[in-house]
Amino acid sequence: MNNDNSDQSLVSKYRPLAVAAGIGSILGSGIIVGLSATITVWQTGLGLTNGQVGIISGALTFAIALGSLLAGQITKSFGLVRSFNWLNLIYAIGALACVFSNSYVMLLIGVVVTGFASGADLPISLTVVSHDSPDEKTSASLVSSTQIFWQIGVFMSYVCAFIVSKMAGATGARVVFTILAIFALITWLWRTFSTKFKVFHEEGNHRWAEREKEANVTEKVSIKTVFTGSNKSKFMGFFFSILIFYVCWNLLANTFGQFQTFTLVQAHASQSFATGAGIVLNFISLLATMAFASVAGGKYRNKFFLVGITVQFLAMLGLAISSHALWPIVIAIGAYNIGNNIAGEAMYKVWTQEAFPVEVRASVQGFINGFSRVCCGLFALITPALVVPSAIRNSMFGFAGIVFISFIAGAIMMHLEKKHGVNDF
Repeated sequence: MNNDNSDQSLVSKYRPLAVAAGIGSILGSGIIVGLSATITVWQTGLGLTNGQVGIISGALTFAIALGSLLAGQITKSFGLVRSFNWLNLIYAIGALACVFSNSYVMLLIGVVVTGFASGADLPISLTVVSHDSPDEKTSASLVSSTQIFWQIGVFMSYVCAFIVSKMAGATGARVVFTILAIFALITWLWRTFSTKFKVFHEEGNHRWAEREKEANVTEKVSIKTVFTGSNKSKFMGFFFSILIFYVCWNLLANTFGQFQTFTLVQAHASQSFATGAGIVLNFISLLATMAFASVAGGKYRNKFFLVGITVQFLAMLGLAISSHALWPIVIAIGAYNIGNNIAGEAMYKVWTQEAFPVEVRASVQGFINGFSRVCCGLFALITPALVVPSAIRNSMFGFAGIVFISFIAGAIMMHLEKKHGVNDF
């Protein structure tokens, strides 16, 4: 009992750091959903062509991917903490460029800058949380909790876009991006000037220096030493298990994130019903994420994962064999949203932070994030054709197969963690 109280005390102590990192997740989902929800407003206000709209949307996806892929290089060039502190200022500059844009080119530049900063911030902020946490159990709890903020960002963006939807021209879109810029500036100031965070960073540096000293580390840890050194088979096993799991999971998450409303409308739901259902389903996702975060640092984590992945699989089968009436589809998507957040991104974040040395976590997670987002961007090109009524049955059987592959990869990852003693759950 005392041990549990001690664990909770550590989580509470470091919670502000997780919140500061979590706001980065709000900004990450905020720019994706914010642009998606306002792109037609931008098109009307700035007189954009359909081709220009497509380029802006695609540019955001690839800018986020590029930021993720270069996260490790950014921390190597500027330092982990400095990168963590200043990326939100770059995000704010990009968002403000969008706010004041009066042309296609300026909006495109603003979106690219904002997306790049967002893509780099996610793996870097999670690495800071795990670097500063006093132990792996506290780290797992805090890292998984940042996913709650991602869901909050999605919810807030939808609500803000709905509130300003009646404003003339591009005014509503400018308001949404102004809110994102304000959040980014506040986060930049908090991360940079918080004396509490400075203490956490210094203590984290001291702990990792002591651990290296105790382990008699003589060679500097890098991507090369991790994947070509004496433990290369262990780390390669971790890497490919996590990569396959996350790409498969993200293909489905991205599909339902971008085309959930489209799917419901195809099932003859009204636009208002589809939008309202999206808000309710997002709230369900938030509750599921909170449930997982409460067990992420404990022995029930793997059981939650197995339940979540099973629910996802059954939801895809349910969509495949349903009559494709509206309510069965809504129920199946609701079940998927529960399973998706119990066995999904939060688990991936924890695995990545646990499995690799702190020196390379930003690089590894950044690569997986970026690679996955490129795959999703390419997959989105064919997704509309997969979710129309004439094709949805076969598509859902295919998606069920993707869930099964992610389950196999996740099961292998759990086995490898147990084999190598990564956690003591």
